[in-house]
Amino acid sequence: MKFTKMHGIGNDYIYINCFEETVENPEEVSRLVSKRHYGIGSDGLVLICPSNIADCRMQIYNEDGSEAMMCGNGIRCVGKYVYDHGIVDKLRIRVDTRDGVKILDMKEKDGRVYEVTVDMGIPRLTGVLEEPITAADRDLVFTGVSTGNPHAVFLVEDVDAVDLAHIGPCLENHTRFQPDRVNVEFVQVIDRGHIRMRVWERGSGITLACGTGATASVYAGIQLGLLDDCVEVELSGGRLAIRLDKETGHMFMTGPAVEVFHGEIDLKMLAGEEIRYYSRGREKDGLRF
Repeated sequence: MKFTKMHGIGNDYIYINCFEETVENPEEVSRLVSKRHYGIGSDGLVLICPSNIADCRMQIYNEDGSEAMMCGNGIRCVGKYVYDHGIVDKLRIRVDTRDGVKILDMKEKDGRVYEVTVDMGIPRLTGVLEEPITAADRDLVFTGVSTGNPHAVFLVEDVDAVDLAHIGPCLENHTRFQPDRVNVEFVQVIDRGHIRMRVWERGSGITLACGTGATASVYAGIQLGLLDDCVEVELSGGRLAIRLDKETGHMFMTGPAVEVFHGEIDLKMLAGEEIRYYSRGREKDGLRF
């Protein structure tokens, strides 16, 4: 399988050109290639496919093999890929996702895209503002926002003080968010135009960035009266600019897209090595484990 590794401010995925490649069982492929020590290493798998209603279609699978509705950092890289690799020859394109068709406006230099603005659509609240919840023996409040993917946004005084590895999975799998689970954002408001954010993504865990999460966090902050319409979001992997268009209610996300490397991987060999690893045993004991 030929692949390209790309990232948007550290949120990295393995991209497959399905105009040329066929990927059977993408859920299992994502799980295999995403492993950072035994595979290529990524937050998941993105398939770039033909579409009857847009310039291309994006399918995204998390590190655990579950399929996502949308990915803000991932879709910027899809735009870069199809332009840089000659699949499209225009800088405004339409990308079909499980959350509908998204419009991308791209900037290029020397024939390569370096920055993309995505119309993320109109977010919606999925509950009341600052709803109480108890998790990991802590009483918290969150604001639920859907940007295609479900998000729970928690305001804190210091994002660095949050034990995200501990509380993240507790919230992702909380009974309040079943059966779909939820993405978790902890947000520190610096001023009305600047926030800091850390994220626990469902199916992937701690990631360096989340575009839909950044959009949801800004939307929640605006609804709570804490943020203006244009906000810089500082994440572990870099910065995104999020803007609300008051007239349409649409949110726009702007950020970089980077190609890291490309190559080929033998999926049968990768799967075979995993099977052999787990089946090794001592024959004299009559055990296989």
